[in-house]
Amino acid sequence: MNGKEKTKRLSQAMTFILLFGVVSLFSDMTHEGASSIRGAYLSLLGTSAGTIGFISGLGELVGYSMRYVFGRITDKTKRYWPMTIAGYILDVLAVPALALVGEHGWLAACGLLIVQRMGKAIKKPAKDTIMSFAASQEGVGRSFGIQEVLDQIGAFLGPVLLYLVMLLKTDGSAFRVYSVCFAVLAVPGAITIILLLVTKHRFPNPERFEPTPKEYVPFRLKKAFILYIAGISLFAFGFIDYSLIIMHVSNTYTGLAAGLAETSSLVSTGTLPLLYAGAMLVDAVAALVFGFLYDKKGVRALVWSTVLSAPFALFVFAARSVPMLLAGIALWGVGMGAQESILKAAVTTMVPKSSRATGYGIFECAFGVAWFLGSWLLGVLYDVSIPAMIGVSVAAQLAAIPLYIASAKQKE
Repeated sequence: MNGKEKTKRLSQAMTFILLFGVVSLFSDMTHEGASSIRGAYLSLLGTSAGTIGFISGLGELVGYSMRYVFGRITDKTKRYWPMTIAGYILDVLAVPALALVGEHGWLAACGLLIVQRMGKAIKKPAKDTIMSFAASQEGVGRSFGIQEVLDQIGAFLGPVLLYLVMLLKTDGSAFRVYSVCFAVLAVPGAITIILLLVTKHRFPNPERFEPTPKEYVPFRLKKAFILYIAGISLFAFGFIDYSLIIMHVSNTYTGLAAGLAETSSLVSTGTLPLLYAGAMLVDAVAALVFGFLYDKKGVRALVWSTVLSAPFALFVFAARSVPMLLAGIALWGVGMGAQESILKAAVTTMVPKSSRATGYGIFECAFGVAWFLGSWLLGVLYDVSIPAMIGVSVAAQLAAIPLYIASAKQKE
């Protein structure tokens, strides 16, 4: 292959990364828009903090644990596009369906949230694998970082869209306003599917971006990968779901005493989506910065991001001032950005092409089980002792760092 042909292939790889990133933009606009009001919506329907923590964790458990199964299926069949498309359709349809839930239908709402997570379970191993084929040509940290930036632009626009809907929809009950918000999200959901089909038509065989090894390399659970999985599991266990954060914010900041009316007005019900939008902007910047750092510094970038984001619970839950709250949500965004860029990039460098969907499936499954257990425990601790919840959250995330370092040493 001459230099000119290689340049052309690399250019096509980046075109694919950007186009697939735009698909993710509209997808995130749909389900992250919903996430910005999900906790407050479930609370409005009469759900307790413990139940919200359980459902959030259960959704992640389903969404992540089933990724191992679908990852194996994807590797066996090599049907990357059909799996991706099926998952996207289920994912984006479940969100606007929340508009059809009745005022006391919290069980139905919880069921739809789990359906949405199942859609993600179907698509994610296939999606991340075909992304990794192109990313291998452009730098894995950089490529996943770029895609995460586009993701988070959508994750920013979704909550902003709902903020505008809430601003304009002044008549009717709070429940009715939320229903309209979910219905509006059908628009970016439809655009997601259209652009996904366009991307498939343009790049029907993305596996060709990455050369196939001359010899088959079977997937084995090497010690470096096991240590890495243990580290990301601790991180996931301690990382508090945003549903619990927004429930705390809506109950604490919007219900302050009259003497703190100024603070209360800064975090009113209508501005709740903007908090999530801000977190998504931080997420986007962090993903790009730490993605580039990963290509240059390796695991040290993951260590730095964890140290920076781990104390977010102290700022969100231990202080009652808007500046501290905003700082905490920003740090939470840093953690999310690292999740979506560096953590995926590391799997690409550890797992051979022929088994990469399985590797992603194992990674996502371990992450989801830990997220479920952590979300459940932290939700229960919120009702019992907020200081204990904060302590568990921070300690679990920091405990992941030695495992990241040990994993990197095993790779050397």
